[in-house]
Amino acid sequence: MKENQTPEKKGAACFKTRVGGQALMEGIMMRGPEAMCMAVRQPDGVIFTETKPLKKHAWSKIPFLRGILSFVDSMVNGYQCLMKSAEISMEEEEAAAEESKFDKWINEKFGEKGTNFIMALASLMGVVLALVLFLVVPTAFAGLVDHFIPLGMFRAFVEGVAKLAILIGYMALVARVPEIHRLFRYHGAEHKTIACYEAGKELTVENIRPCSRYHPRCGTSFLLLVLLLSIIVGACITTENIALRVLFKLLLLPVVMGVGYETIQLCGRYDNPLTAAISAPGLWLQRITTQEPDDSMIECAIAAVTPVLPKNREDAKW
Repeated sequence: MKENQTPEKKGAACFKTRVGGQALMEGIMMRGPEAMCMAVRQPDGVIFTETKPLKKHAWSKIPFLRGILSFVDSMVNGYQCLMKSAEISMEEEEAAAEESKFDKWINEKFGEKGTNFIMALASLMGVVLALVLFLVVPTAFAGLVDHFIPLGMFRAFVEGVAKLAILIGYMALVARVPEIHRLFRYHGAEHKTIACYEAGKELTVENIRPCSRYHPRCGTSFLLLVLLLSIIVGACITTENIALRVLFKLLLLPVVMGVGYETIQLCGRYDNPLTAAISAPGLWLQRITTQEPDDSMIECAIAAVTPVLPKNREDAKW
């Protein structure tokens, strides 16, 4: 299998499915039509699994709105699974050493509610940091450049280049961290397993190993698509005031996310020249955020996806 092959060149899927997931620390979380399951490799080598039913939301059938709320829901569930996987994958002594005095104080004084609050606060801070990096910094950078070299209609272009440079640079930088690189390998195992399932093959390590690690419905693709759409929206904002530009972009962000979500869903559902062109940048970026897994990682992916697949294969069809 050549590294530069795209998913389309490796064979079309038999059918499209909504089944998806997320890489965790030493494991994977998968979401099916009715349930989600996390599978994490414990220090003793045994795979820990936990399956939970998924809540039905009325907004899941409302176009555009579901994109925003699905993102929030996925972030909350994903962060909780990520934190739990970190605890499960570490030795008890190591986990105890990792727990700070502040963590212990929170647990003693407030229990689980306090821990959940801290987790929610950490997630919020992450969102704020992302907004600063991808809204404030590029806009301020373009404003600084414009102060010395009048950009005129090219201001949005400079902002867009800055956004893309920050995103790609950040991804490439964190990929060099050993723990994150390993996380990206589990991400590859997740994609390969879904590709194998969509190809109609039995979920075995041997069948999954040669499958593509790129998928058009990936969160990486969604993030890049939202970024590209925000560049187009930014070109429509004519004010040169930095604060106002940031404010307008922030107000329009839910719209951009809603459109991005619906577009990603269409790209995951249909194969045609248009969806292929839209998916191409995201698939390219996945060369950084997904890496080739080993067999033990694929085993975790199988353990995570098997409990969430419906008995009737057609029920998982898009």
